[in-house]
Amino acid sequence: MKCFEKEGNVILENVEAFDIEEILECGQCFHFTKLSEKEYELINYGRYLHVSQIDKNVILYKTDMETYERVWKNYFDVERDYNDIKHKLIDIDDRLTTAIEAKPGIRILNQDFFETLISFIISQNKQIPHIKKIVHTLSDRYGSEVDVDGRIIKLFPTPEQLKDVSEDELRECKVGFRAPYIRDAVVKVVSGVIDENELRSIGAGECMKRLMSIKGVGEKVASCVMLFALGYRSTFPVDVWMKRIMEYMYYDSPAKKEDIVALASEKYGEYAGYAQQYLFYYGRENGIGK
Repeated sequence: MKCFEKEGNVILENVEAFDIEEILECGQCFHFTKLSEKEYELINYGRYLHVSQIDKNVILYKTDMETYERVWKNYFDVERDYNDIKHKLIDIDDRLTTAIEAKPGIRILNQDFFETLISFIISQNKQIPHIKKIVHTLSDRYGSEVDVDGRIIKLFPTPEQLKDVSEDELRECKVGFRAPYIRDAVVKVVSGVIDENELRSIGAGECMKRLMSIKGVGEKVASCVMLFALGYRSTFPVDVWMKRIMEYMYYDSPAKKEDIVALASEKYGEYAGYAQQYLFYYGRENGIGK
Protein backbone atom coordinates (compact mmCIF):
# COMPACT_ATOMS: atom_id res chain seq x y z
CA MET A 1 0.00 0.00 0.00
CA LYS A 2 1.13 3.54 -0.79
CA CYS A 3 0.01 6.48 1.32
CA PHE A 4 0.57 10.06 0.19
CA GLU A 5 -0.87 13.55 0.27
CA LYS A 6 -2.10 15.10 -2.97
CA GLU A 7 -4.02 18.33 -3.57
CA GLY A 8 -5.06 18.58 0.07
CA ASN A 9 -6.26 14.96 0.32
CA VAL A 10 -4.65 11.82 1.71
CA ILE A 11 -4.69 8.88 -0.70
CA LEU A 12 -4.39 5.24 0.35
CA GLU A 13 -3.44 3.45 -2.85
CA ASN A 14 -3.78 -0.30 -3.36
CA VAL A 15 -4.99 -0.89 0.19
CA GLU A 16 -5.85 -4.55 0.81
CA ALA A 17 -8.86 -5.95 2.68
CA PHE A 18 -10.53 -2.55 2.98
CA ASP A 19 -14.09 -1.75 1.91
CA ILE A 20 -15.41 1.50 3.33
CA GLU A 21 -19.02 0.38 2.96
CA GLU A 22 -18.48 -2.93 4.74
CA ILE A 23 -16.47 -1.23 7.48
CA LEU A 24 -19.08 1.41 8.29
CA GLU A 25 -22.24 -0.61 7.63
CA CYS A 26 -21.36 -3.74 9.62
CA GLY A 27 -22.91 -2.51 12.88
CA GLN A 28 -19.86 -1.33 14.78
CA CYS A 29 -20.42 2.44 14.43
CA PHE A 30 -23.35 4.80 14.00
CA HIS A 31 -22.15 8.37 13.42
CA PHE A 32 -21.91 8.47 9.66
CA THR A 33 -23.93 9.40 6.58
CA LYS A 34 -23.80 7.69 3.22
CA LEU A 35 -23.41 10.27 0.44
CA SER A 36 -23.23 7.92 -2.55
CA GLU A 37 -21.80 4.55 -3.49
CA LYS A 38 -18.61 4.01 -1.42
CA GLU A 39 -18.69 7.63 -0.25
CA TYR A 40 -19.37 8.70 3.33
CA GLU A 41 -18.98 11.44 5.87
CA LEU A 42 -18.32 10.42 9.44
CA ILE A 43 -17.59 11.81 12.87
CA ASN A 44 -15.16 10.39 15.41
CA TYR A 45 -12.58 11.66 17.88
CA GLY A 46 -14.12 15.12 17.63
CA ARG A 47 -13.32 15.28 13.93
CA TYR A 48 -15.22 15.26 10.66
CA LEU A 49 -14.06 13.13 7.72
CA HIS A 50 -15.25 12.89 4.13
CA VAL A 51 -14.02 9.59 2.67
CA SER A 52 -14.60 7.67 -0.54
CA GLN A 53 -13.26 4.56 -2.22
CA ILE A 54 -12.69 3.56 -5.84
CA ASP A 55 -11.52 -0.02 -6.20
CA LYS A 56 -8.53 -0.35 -3.84
CA ASN A 57 -7.92 3.40 -3.56
CA VAL A 58 -9.28 5.31 -0.56
CA ILE A 59 -9.45 9.11 -0.48
CA LEU A 60 -9.57 11.06 2.78
CA TYR A 61 -10.64 14.51 1.66
CA LYS A 62 -9.15 17.72 3.07
CA THR A 63 -6.89 15.74 5.35
CA ASP A 64 -3.14 16.19 5.81
CA MET A 65 -0.62 13.48 6.55
CA GLU A 66 -0.12 14.65 10.13
CA THR A 67 -3.84 14.23 10.89
CA TYR A 68 -3.96 10.91 9.05
CA GLU A 69 -0.99 9.59 11.03
CA ARG A 70 -2.37 10.83 14.34
CA VAL A 71 -6.06 9.98 13.94
CA TRP A 72 -7.31 8.10 10.91
CA LYS A 73 -4.57 5.49 10.46
CA ASN A 74 -5.37 4.03 13.85
CA TYR A 75 -9.13 4.60 13.49
CA PHE A 76 -9.27 2.47 10.32
CA ASP A 77 -6.73 -0.03 11.69
CA VAL A 78 -4.77 0.46 8.48
CA GLU A 79 -1.52 -1.20 9.50
CA ARG A 80 -3.05 -4.53 10.54
CA ASP A 81 -2.79 -7.43 8.06
CA TYR A 82 -6.41 -8.50 7.63
CA ASN A 83 -5.60 -10.97 4.86
CA ASP A 84 -3.48 -12.85 7.37
CA ILE A 85 -6.30 -12.74 9.94
CA LYS A 86 -8.78 -14.11 7.40
CA HIS A 87 -6.45 -16.97 6.46
CA LYS A 88 -5.93 -17.84 10.11
CA LEU A 89 -9.66 -17.86 10.82
CA ILE A 90 -10.34 -20.13 7.86
CA ASP A 91 -7.55 -22.45 9.04
CA ILE A 92 -9.28 -22.55 12.44
CA ASP A 93 -12.67 -23.38 10.91
CA ASP A 94 -13.26 -23.47 7.15
CA ARG A 95 -16.99 -22.96 7.79
CA LEU A 96 -16.10 -19.29 8.17
CA THR A 97 -15.02 -19.14 4.53
CA THR A 98 -18.43 -18.14 3.15
CA ALA A 99 -18.90 -15.30 5.67
CA ILE A 100 -15.36 -13.99 5.18
CA GLU A 101 -15.50 -14.13 1.40
CA ALA A 102 -18.90 -12.39 1.40
CA LYS A 103 -17.54 -9.40 3.37
CA PRO A 104 -13.77 -9.45 2.84
CA GLY A 105 -13.29 -5.72 3.36
CA ILE A 106 -14.39 -5.49 7.00
CA ARG A 107 -11.96 -3.91 9.46
CA ILE A 108 -12.57 -3.35 13.14
CA LEU A 109 -12.45 0.36 13.89
CA ASN A 110 -10.59 1.84 16.84
CA GLN A 111 -13.25 4.30 17.94
CA ASP A 112 -13.59 7.05 20.50
CA PHE A 113 -14.32 5.40 23.84
CA PHE A 114 -17.02 7.71 25.19
CA GLU A 115 -19.00 7.93 21.96
CA THR A 116 -18.84 4.15 21.60
CA LEU A 117 -20.00 3.61 25.18
CA ILE A 118 -23.01 5.90 24.81
CA SER A 119 -23.84 4.59 21.33
CA PHE A 120 -24.00 0.99 22.47
CA ILE A 121 -26.02 1.88 25.56
CA ILE A 122 -28.47 3.44 23.08
CA SER A 123 -28.30 0.33 20.87
CA GLN A 124 -30.17 -1.88 23.35
CA ASN A 125 -33.39 -3.09 21.68
CA LYS A 126 -32.91 -0.60 18.85
CA GLN A 127 -32.47 -1.06 15.11
CA ILE A 128 -29.43 0.56 13.48
CA PRO A 129 -31.37 3.41 11.76
CA HIS A 130 -32.89 4.36 15.13
CA ILE A 131 -29.51 4.27 16.87
CA LYS A 132 -28.00 6.51 14.19
CA LYS A 133 -30.87 8.96 14.51
CA ILE A 134 -30.48 9.25 18.29
CA VAL A 135 -26.71 9.67 17.98
CA HIS A 136 -27.27 12.49 15.51
CA THR A 137 -29.92 14.07 17.76
CA LEU A 138 -27.60 14.08 20.78
CA SER A 139 -24.90 15.63 18.60
CA ASP A 140 -27.23 18.28 17.21
CA ARG A 141 -28.42 19.32 20.67
CA TYR A 142 -25.25 19.11 22.73
CA GLY A 143 -22.21 18.71 20.49
CA SER A 144 -19.71 21.31 19.30
CA GLU A 145 -19.94 22.84 15.84
CA VAL A 146 -17.52 22.36 12.96
CA ASP A 147 -17.67 24.48 9.80
CA VAL A 148 -17.28 22.28 6.72
CA ASP A 149 -17.26 24.48 3.62
CA GLY A 150 -19.90 26.75 5.10
CA ARG A 151 -22.02 23.84 6.39
CA ILE A 152 -22.31 23.35 10.14
CA ILE A 153 -21.56 19.80 11.30
CA LYS A 154 -22.18 18.80 14.92
CA LEU A 155 -19.73 16.56 16.76
CA PHE A 156 -20.75 13.97 19.32
CA PRO A 157 -20.92 15.62 22.75
CA THR A 158 -18.11 15.16 25.23
CA PRO A 159 -18.75 13.87 28.77
CA GLU A 160 -18.42 17.45 30.01
CA GLN A 161 -21.04 18.67 27.52
CA LEU A 162 -23.48 16.02 28.78
CA LYS A 163 -22.73 16.21 32.50
CA ASP A 164 -25.56 18.65 33.28
CA VAL A 165 -28.11 17.13 30.89
CA SER A 166 -31.02 15.65 32.85
CA GLU A 167 -32.74 12.32 32.26
CA ASP A 168 -35.83 14.19 31.04
CA GLU A 169 -33.74 16.10 28.51
CA LEU A 170 -32.15 12.86 27.36
CA ARG A 171 -35.61 11.33 26.93
CA GLU A 172 -36.47 14.22 24.64
CA CYS A 173 -33.77 12.78 22.37
CA LYS A 174 -35.82 9.54 22.20
CA VAL A 175 -33.45 7.42 24.29
CA GLY A 176 -36.37 6.07 26.33
CA PHE A 177 -35.53 3.76 29.23
CA ARG A 178 -31.84 4.23 28.49
CA ALA A 179 -31.84 7.79 29.92
CA PRO A 180 -30.69 6.79 33.45
CA TYR A 181 -28.08 4.47 31.91
CA ILE A 182 -26.61 7.31 29.84
CA ARG A 183 -26.75 9.62 32.83
CA ASP A 184 -24.89 7.12 35.02
CA ALA A 185 -22.27 6.54 32.33
CA VAL A 186 -21.66 10.28 31.98
CA VAL A 187 -21.36 10.77 35.75
CA LYS A 188 -18.92 7.86 36.12
CA VAL A 189 -16.75 9.02 33.21
CA VAL A 190 -16.66 12.67 34.32
CA SER A 191 -15.83 11.68 37.92
CA GLY A 192 -13.07 9.30 36.80
CA VAL A 193 -14.75 6.21 38.22
CA ILE A 194 -14.67 4.91 34.66
CA ASP A 195 -11.30 5.79 33.16
CA GLU A 196 -10.42 4.85 29.58
CA ASN A 197 -6.68 4.49 30.14
CA GLU A 198 -7.25 2.28 33.15
CA LEU A 199 -9.75 0.12 31.25
CA ARG A 200 -7.16 -0.48 28.55
CA SER A 201 -4.59 -1.71 31.06
CA ILE A 202 -6.48 -3.93 33.51
CA GLY A 203 -7.22 -6.92 31.28
CA ALA A 204 -10.40 -8.19 29.66
CA GLY A 205 -12.04 -9.74 32.71
CA GLU A 206 -11.65 -6.73 34.99
CA CYS A 207 -12.51 -4.34 32.14
CA MET A 208 -15.78 -6.19 31.62
CA LYS A 209 -16.60 -5.90 35.33
CA ARG A 210 -15.84 -2.18 35.42
CA LEU A 211 -17.99 -1.43 32.38
CA MET A 212 -20.84 -3.53 33.79
CA SER A 213 -20.75 -1.38 36.95
CA ILE A 214 -22.45 1.29 34.81
CA LYS A 215 -26.20 1.12 35.22
CA GLY A 216 -27.82 -0.79 32.37
CA VAL A 217 -24.57 -2.05 30.83
CA GLY A 218 -24.62 -5.81 30.40
CA GLU A 219 -22.15 -8.21 28.83
CA LYS A 220 -23.18 -7.47 25.25
CA VAL A 221 -22.79 -3.68 25.51
CA ALA A 222 -19.57 -4.03 27.50
CA SER A 223 -18.18 -6.48 24.95
CA CYS A 224 -18.93 -4.11 22.07
CA VAL A 225 -17.19 -1.23 23.83
CA MET A 226 -14.20 -3.45 24.57
CA LEU A 227 -13.96 -4.67 20.98
CA PHE A 228 -14.64 -1.43 19.10
CA ALA A 229 -13.03 1.15 21.38
CA LEU A 230 -10.61 -0.43 23.85
CA GLY A 231 -8.61 -2.84 21.70
CA TYR A 232 -9.76 -6.14 23.24
CA ARG A 233 -9.88 -8.03 19.95
CA SER A 234 -10.55 -11.44 21.51
CA THR A 235 -13.92 -10.21 22.79
CA PHE A 236 -16.98 -11.88 21.24
CA PRO A 237 -20.21 -9.87 21.69
CA VAL A 238 -23.36 -12.01 21.54
CA ASP A 239 -26.74 -10.47 20.78
CA VAL A 240 -29.85 -12.15 19.40
CA TRP A 241 -28.38 -12.32 15.90
CA MET A 242 -25.05 -13.79 17.00
CA LYS A 243 -26.83 -16.31 19.20
CA ARG A 244 -28.87 -17.51 16.22
CA ILE A 245 -25.87 -17.57 13.92
CA MET A 246 -23.73 -19.57 16.33
CA GLU A 247 -26.58 -21.98 17.06
CA TYR A 248 -27.01 -22.47 13.31
CA MET A 249 -23.30 -23.21 12.89
CA TYR A 250 -22.38 -25.16 16.00
CA TYR A 251 -25.44 -26.38 17.91
CA ASP A 252 -28.40 -28.65 17.25
CA SER A 253 -30.58 -26.85 19.81
CA PRO A 254 -30.77 -23.48 21.59
CA ALA A 255 -27.61 -22.62 23.52
CA LYS A 256 -26.86 -20.31 26.43
CA LYS A 257 -25.05 -17.09 25.61
CA GLU A 258 -22.28 -17.86 28.09
CA ASP A 259 -21.68 -21.22 26.40
CA ILE A 260 -21.48 -19.50 23.01
CA VAL A 261 -18.96 -16.98 24.32
CA ALA A 262 -16.90 -19.81 25.83
CA LEU A 263 -16.99 -21.76 22.56
CA ALA A 264 -15.93 -18.69 20.55
CA SER A 265 -13.08 -17.99 22.96
CA GLU A 266 -11.85 -21.58 22.80
CA LYS A 267 -12.23 -21.91 19.03
CA TYR A 268 -11.18 -18.49 17.72
CA GLY A 269 -8.90 -17.35 20.55
CA GLU A 270 -7.26 -13.98 19.90
CA TYR A 271 -9.20 -13.68 16.62
CA ALA A 272 -12.67 -14.02 18.19
CA GLY A 273 -13.60 -10.38 17.65
CA TYR A 274 -12.77 -10.56 13.96
CA ALA A 275 -14.76 -13.78 13.57
CA GLN A 276 -17.70 -12.09 15.26
CA GLN A 277 -17.74 -9.23 12.77
CA TYR A 278 -17.60 -11.45 9.68
CA LEU A 279 -20.30 -13.73 11.08
CA PHE A 280 -22.54 -10.94 12.35
CA TYR A 281 -22.60 -8.96 9.10
CA TYR A 282 -23.01 -12.04 6.92
CA GLY A 283 -25.66 -13.58 9.16
CA ARG A 284 -27.67 -10.37 9.45
CA GLU A 285 -27.55 -9.73 5.70
CA ASN A 286 -28.64 -13.27 4.89
CA GLY A 287 -31.14 -13.85 7.68
CA ILE A 288 -29.31 -16.87 9.05
CA GLY A 289 -31.18 -18.40 11.97
CA LYS A 290 -34.11 -16.02 11.53
